[in-house]
Amino acid sequence: MLCFLMRPRLLLPILSLVAGGATSVSAAVAAAAPPYAPGEVVVRYAAGVDRAERAAIQRATGTARPEAFAPHARTLRIRRGASVAGTVSALRRRPGVATATPNWIARASGFIPNDPGASALPGGWASLQWNFLPDVGVNAPEAWATLIRAGRPGGAGVTVAVLDTGVAYADARRFRRSPDLSGSRLRKGYDFVADDPYPDDQNGHGTHVASTIAESADNQVGLTGLAYGARIMPVRVLDGRGEGTSTDIARGIRYSARTGADVINLSFEFAPEVRAASIPDVLSALRYARRKGALVVGASGNAGDPVVAYPARSPLMVAVGATTERGCQADYSNRGSDLDLVAPGGGPDAALGADPRCRPGEPPGRDIFQVTFEGGSVRRFGIPDGYVGTSMAAPHVSAVAAMVIAAGVLGRAPAPERLERHLEATARDLGTPGRDSRYGAGLLDAARATAPVAPVASTRGRRF
Repeated sequence: MLCFLMRPRLLLPILSLVAGGATSVSAAVAAAAPPYAPGEVVVRYAAGVDRAERAAIQRATGTARPEAFAPHARTLRIRRGASVAGTVSALRRRPGVATATPNWIARASGFIPNDPGASALPGGWASLQWNFLPDVGVNAPEAWATLIRAGRPGGAGVTVAVLDTGVAYADARRFRRSPDLSGSRLRKGYDFVADDPYPDDQNGHGTHVASTIAESADNQVGLTGLAYGARIMPVRVLDGRGEGTSTDIARGIRYSARTGADVINLSFEFAPEVRAASIPDVLSALRYARRKGALVVGASGNAGDPVVAYPARSPLMVAVGATTERGCQADYSNRGSDLDLVAPGGGPDAALGADPRCRPGEPPGRDIFQVTFEGGSVRRFGIPDGYVGTSMAAPHVSAVAAMVIAAGVLGRAPAPERLERHLEATARDLGTPGRDSRYGAGLLDAARATAPVAPVASTRGRRF
């Protein structure tokens, strides 16, 4: 029932719990690299300074290897052991030098968290979380910067309900809260499996999904979440084996919508034989959630079938397929006319001969990494390998939906239908031009979706 494929786990180094405060921009990353090119300076000579005079200036200041890039302007290499600042100062004192500066470096405008990933290096998350980067990922850094400018960093103020195996949300009984899920951004939830108010994860899947959505960012711990400022409402509808009944799922959807969830994530699927008539309780709950204004996002399924699995096949949900690190459809991802969007799920490429990004004969791309349980313990956390699937793709869409709501580009409380159309209109087209059965409207793009001005196009009409 869980919508992910569990490959044999290769555990990365256990998560180091490092204390540290957050900053509005990643000071640690900035400190790790100078803001100018090392070993270089830029000099602009006064008009009339000839070649011999330029050579004399270089000898006097210990610079060499001039490269002209504009009239009277050169980049120069500095003497080994000399500092850029000292060389610039020396050049500015020389007659015939109009200006001298470091060769300043511009970086793509975006928020770069300092989370170390599996390394001890600030910003190390980017070496694992390919799914958040531009190109084959969802293009998160520019979206993060947009929300910071809007005063709603990481989707602050928006609630996403995670209906799953629970979440490692509290230190209670035999459970521990994930070290990278902020307690201040975890809302009260419910356990519909045990019928109590303690939706503790007993599997790891739900914590992984919740972490993709809202794991803490720029706190020098673990990895980063996409909507790291959003609040998570943990709702347990699947047991420790990842199985749950339609009645518990329906109750969980109604509870989430009734108690204020803006977005509801369902990273699971019913068996292929399940049809709309099989789950009237779930479909009724989905209609209730839509009336309450909640967008419901679901995984398309992992059987590689030409039809989307329920409940995501319902037109009341956003159906999300999976792509790989190469930007190809994942071979396990269900597809079909009911598919709305795709997002990173990891794993092997599908065999699509017409798509040059797809290389099914080569080793598969990387999995989706987040902090969750490792070693079968609900008290031990790490960054395990092995999480691949449309379960991993769906929370990307839920997170970006939260970011769009927070950014206010569609107004204060956009209707679910309008929010879905906007996510589709701002997606990056993949496969055949226009909407298709393998990629839907395309690959989710967080930067385009949260941009202050973005087109909102109509989607296909689906009737239920």
